Amino acid sequence: MTQSSDGKSGSALLWLVGVGFFMQTLDTTIVNTALPAMATSLGESPLRMQSVVVAYSLTMAMLIPASGWLADRLGTRRVYLAAIVLFAIGSALCALSQTLPELVASRVAQGLGGALLLPVGRLAVMRGVPRERFLAAMSFVAIPGMVGPLVGPTLGGWLVVVASWHWIFLINLPVALAGYFAAMKHMPVGRDHPPGPFDVGGYLMLAFGMVAISLSLDGLSDLGLRQATVLVLMIFGLASLAAYWLHAARRPDPLFSTTLFRVPTLSIGLIGNLFARLGSSCMPFLIPLLLQICLGYTPLEAGLMMVPVAAAGMASKQMATTLVARIGYRNVLVINTALVGIAMASFAVTSPQLPLWLRLMQLALFGAVNSLQFTVMNTVTLKDL
Repeated sequence: MTQSSDGKSGSALLWLVGVGFFMQTLDTTIVNTALPAMATSLGESPLRMQSVVVAYSLTMAMLIPASGWLADRLGTRRVYLAAIVLFAIGSALCALSQTLPELVASRVAQGLGGALLLPVGRLAVMRGVPRERFLAAMSFVAIPGMVGPLVGPTLGGWLVVVASWHWIFLINLPVALAGYFAAMKHMPVGRDHPPGPFDVGGYLMLAFGMVAISLSLDGLSDLGLRQATVLVLMIFGLASLAAYWLHAARRPDPLFSTTLFRVPTLSIGLIGNLFARLGSSCMPFLIPLLLQICLGYTPLEAGLMMVPVAAAGMASKQMATTLVARIGYRNVLVINTALVGIAMASFAVTSPQLPLWLRLMQLALFGAVNSLQFTVMNTVTLKDL
């Protein structure tokens, strides 16, 4: 009876964290296709609307370093509930915004909640799921997070056409309400690890470094910053992260201890994730552009063509546990990394003459191997902590 109850509670926790991950990743991309409609409604130039996207991502970059300490200090349930409330309030304020500054400020509030949903949810899974079930649990939680960026642009465009841009934010409210009550019931309290005092200096270094690097990466393409400004931001961002490393090595209770990097799987996972994401994270944005601009698909058709990517990705995540059990983490990642590279390179030689069935197979292959890559890599990163 107890095992059955624990199993149901564990499944509910995974669903809860997965839905939170979906909300966070969906809202990262759903706004993009609605920016022209927002600009018209608010009487702004479309070129100024990129601040709506940047405000959300920078807020997340700034708050994520503090998420673990907050969860230890206040408890995972309390912080997760606060994240849902902040996300819902920010979404409502976005829908009610009448000017661009109001919308940007509302996106900051939304980002405060979004920044806590994923890391605090993952922390709850790490503490609540036995190690032998951790890979399967992370595979399950990651599925909604992969679907969010894929359906976001299509869903955003559809809502703008059938309703208005306000609904890309209003749809978050019923999901947040259901998530709040589910978290009240199924999210563990999670106050078993009282932290030391908050490392204010270390946090400021980390937050500044992450924001500066994020700004530099977005600066040339999205914000129109000069190359010199982008270079200065990148240099100061990297210098700030280096300063944090020296600071953490001397401090007895840093925000993130440098001893964590002595865990081989963590270091390998972080480095592998960095280079893998540099290559493939742009694909959910580039594939729809390829389909529409180069191959002549309509926005709706391009959105439907992304269905095989998501479907194959969900299927491959279910296979991750079996593959790792049979051939091990190293073999899975070595083989699959090569397959990801081949799948990405195949889009460079696609053409309008390619048969539809072959294009669907191409998209499904990319979705499957890309999903498997991050499922296994994320699990390697966290499994020995």
